Formats: sequence, C-alpha cells, structure tokens
Amino acid sequence: MTRSSPFKLSAVIFDVDGTLINSVDLHAQAWADAFAEFGCDVPFERVRRQIGKGGDKLLPVFLTKSQIKQFGDDLETFRGEHFKRKYLPLLRPFAGVRSLFERLIGEGIRIALASSAKPDELEIYKRMAEVLDLLDAVTSSEDAEASKPAPDIVHAALRKLGGVRKDEIVMIGDTPYDAQAAVKAGLRCIGVLCGGFAASSLTRGGCSAIYRSPSNILVNYDAIFASAHG
Repeated sequence: MTRSSPFKLSAVIFDVDGTLINSVDLHAQAWADAFAEFGCDVPFERVRRQIGKGGDKLLPVFLTKSQIKQFGDDLETFRGEHFKRKYLPLLRPFAGVRSLFERLIGEGIRIALASSAKPDELEIYKRMAEVLDLLDAVTSSEDAEASKPAPDIVHAALRKLGGVRKDEIVMIGDTPYDAQAAVKAGLRCIGVLCGGFAASSLTRGGCSAIYRSPSNILVNYDAIFASAHG
C-alpha cells in the first residue's frame, strides 16, 4: 500500500461503485448473467476486470461490432433491469464513508461524485451511503458522452464544482479506469483496494497513492491532506 505526501486540498471527486458502495462483484455477476441470457459465454472473472467502465466501453471487449449492433442495446437494458431486481437490494456501503465526508466538509472541502451509474441508481447509492446532505456536485452517466477511462465524467464534475484549481483536487477511485480518467483530466488520483483491483493495476492506471478503503483514508487523513486553508 503506497501513501501520499500531504498536499493542500480544496475538493475531492469520488467514484461510487467499488469506492463508496460494495458493488463490484454484483455488477460483474449481473453482466455475466446478461451475456449468458443472450447466448454469450463470458466468465465472471473476465467481466469483473472490466467493471468501472460503462457499457459503451465494456461491451466491445466481449462482443463484435455486429453483435453490438444486433443486440447490444437490448443486452444492456436487460442487465440494468436484472441488476436492479436481483442484486441492488444486496448492496451495502463501505464503512466510514459518511465519517470521511463529514471530515472533509468540516475542513471546508467540497465533494463531488463522478459515477457511470444511471441517475436512478445513483440516488439509491447516495441514500445508502448516507451522504445526500454532504454533496456539492453529482454527475451520472447522463453527464458524459463516453464512460471511464475517458475523462468525460471527471470533466463534468469539474464543471459542476467550478473555479477550483486542479492541483487542489484529488479523485478517489477503486479501478485503474478511475485513475486513467483522472490523469487525462489533469488530476491526481488516490486508489482504494476495497473494490478488489490489485494495487499494481491501480498504480499502472496512474494512482499516486493507494489505501485500503474510505475508513483507512479517514484514519490517515492528516498524513494525506494538508490543511485546506494552507
């Protein structure tokens, strides 16, 4: 686990799935189920390595252009409905999320979410993590033309934050795709291991430091972030 040197912080952009909510395995299973429904044998572990991308980036990993044109939209619609029906009720937030957000807010730091989730799913996640009242900006799949590792969703969060220097913003995410999106947008990224991606893949993606979880970031808060006031 690598650690960062303290730096001044004015805003944090958080990924959601796998970072705040323990959802990666269930998203992967929903995708594997959907591929099977459409006659495609895609093992769970192969899908899991792609979680963090939206359907626009995930489907081409496993389907041909012809298949995507033929049933890609239907497969993605099935996956979304199947996930909500079977797996969404099983999700839980990681420990320490609200406490970390409260510490950030107490330091005058602004908080944004940058997620590829659909808006209705994201509303559920915000309530689940008990952070509805602690957010300055929220972006969902509707705010980005392309999903991570493209930087679109990060750029959207930056626009909604407005006027914050990039060198005083950090993104926190659990996948190499979060890190790649952050780096492309000109931000540093701190990785968390709670989403199940290896530290080596987060480092290769561009994470400047890696911690176990939101609660682990909270425990190490003073060692990570300098005072927001200089």
